[in-house]
Order: sequence, then structure tokens, then C-alpha cells
Amino acid sequence: MSHIPEFHTIVVRVENKAGVLARIAGLFSRRGFNIESLAVAPTDDDRFSRITIVVDVASTSIDQVVKQLDKLINVLEIRELDPETSVERELMMTTLSAPTPEARREIIDLVQIFDAQVLNVGFDQLMVSLVGSQRRLDDFEALLSRFGIIEIQRTGKIALSELAKVEPTES
Repeated sequence: MSHIPEFHTIVVRVENKAGVLARIAGLFSRRGFNIESLAVAPTDDDRFSRITIVVDVASTSIDQVVKQLDKLINVLEIRELDPETSVERELMMTTLSAPTPEARREIIDLVQIFDAQVLNVGFDQLMVSLVGSQRRLDDFEALLSRFGIIEIQRTGKIALSELAKVEPTES
């Protein structure tokens, strides 16, 4: 019986130092936790980086993942983001075969429908990008596949907590 993946998004604030990402990736590898996607970048304070990890925890507890991360010395903060109360995005860039004017027009029509962008134009190829949810990118990729995907790169998920919709009450 195969397991059905259960994905959780974990945001980790770490010291921006050499080797921190390798230690975190090593922890996941040693513990057998499968990373679905990983995005890392410095924060507004260059002393710190933010790591967004989407992890398949169907075979282990999310608490176990958090406990293991918390043991690492350069880890400053760990939060799990609730998909119901967070905004998630992914970036996809792809180079497509577009050998005819008809193929170019069809690709550009899809780019407009999905509110994507044409990034680069070659003699018989187009490079396009789209930012959106994983499902939106999956749908776009499926529709583009009939043209011939030459190269594709996806960033993996990045996410932030939603903003409050009402003013907090004073107590």
C-alpha cells in the first residue's frame, strides 16, 4: 500500500551563515523526511535568511520535524504555515518549441489567459514565466506541454501568513 503525501509548509528563520542550509538538508536526509520543495533567501536583515520548506510528513509527525530543526544551533525561529491562512506562490519559467507562427500565437494566447509573461523570444522558441499557486502552474504546464517543453524550472513554494482583516479589539 503506497502512502498518500501529506504536505506541510514550514518557515525557518536562520542565521545567514555558510553551511546552515547544508545542515538543515542533512537533517532531513538523515531522518528520512522527504522535502517536496525548498526556497531560501536573505531577509530584509542580511544577518538572517528565511527558508520555506514543503515537507511530506505522511510517514512521520510534523512535531518530529520541528523538534529536529529546533536542535540546530543556527535556527532562530520555526513556524508551520496553515494553508487556509497563508498566501502561497511559486514561479515557473519554461522554454517552448514555437517553430510556426500558429504555435507562437497559441502560446501567446495561453500566456494572456493565464496572465503570464513572455520573457525571451528566439527564432523558433519562446521563454515564458508564470507566478501563481502550484495548481495554476500545473494547469499552465499541462497546456503548454503539447508545444514541446524544451526546458523548465520551478522555484518551489514560498509563503507568508495572511494579513489580519479586522482591527484587533482592545481588552
